[in-house]
Amino acid sequence: MGCDFSSSPSKRKPIVVAIGRLHRGTVLLERLNHFQTLPQFLDFLKQPTTDNLPCVAGFDLPFGLPRTFVEHMNWPTTWPECMDKFVAYSREELRQFFKAFCDARPAGAKFAHRATDMPAGSSPSMKWVNPPVAWMMHAGVPLLREAAWTLPKMQKGQAHRIALEAYPGLLARELIGHRSYKSDDTSKQTPDRWLARKDILHALDMAQTKLALRLKLSAAQHDTLLADGSGDSLDAVLCMVQAAWAHVQPKNTYGLPDFDPLEGWIVSA
Repeated sequence: MGCDFSSSPSKRKPIVVAIGRLHRGTVLLERLNHFQTLPQFLDFLKQPTTDNLPCVAGFDLPFGLPRTFVEHMNWPTTWPECMDKFVAYSREELRQFFKAFCDARPAGAKFAHRATDMPAGSSPSMKWVNPPVAWMMHAGVPLLREAAWTLPKMQKGQAHRIALEAYPGLLARELIGHRSYKSDDTSKQTPDRWLARKDILHALDMAQTKLALRLKLSAAQHDTLLADGSGDSLDAVLCMVQAAWAHVQPKNTYGLPDFDPLEGWIVSA
């Protein structure tokens, strides 16, 4: 399963979940689900999987804060207690904390980074604008905790539901470099971005990634992913492919290194 998450889902920009299955090195997309509210998404996370099969899922939201920031704040350095502290504050309170931290640091090094940010090329998890990934963590992590998913090395939940932090940009950059393939602004959903999505889908179909998995789509699914100029549907599928790669790694490792459980790690980085 792959999830393109939104901290404030709506009819215009829902949470998108790609659900598939793995068969002999091929990831088959079965369906895309859309959720317009956080409670709807939580209900989905709590539901049994089809035939109660194990599920490995990649979620496009950060699971942890940089250790540098946590220690600066004198917050607990164990993940559950740190997340309790983090979600107890409002977004405005957190924005003030983040801003004060950044304002006190030199130009070019305003944000603290997690160890996974460099190899993944991801935004700092304390970033509150463009993109507001801190708010995604603030909204999303409590849902995973309430639904009792297992986050390896971070939270022990149901053994058959494994939640991994995913990042579609990591896989997309491997396939098309730094070409832009999406925009939430409909006026910027250009032919060039359409072509970039087409190239991503072609490369996935040919298994031209280090993950060595092929994505199998129906013609209708291909057209749906291509037509979604926001890239949300494609991002959910990219997260699903990352989760499938994690699923085939040595038992219970999910391809993760020996990472800091306070910060978390992006799968396949």
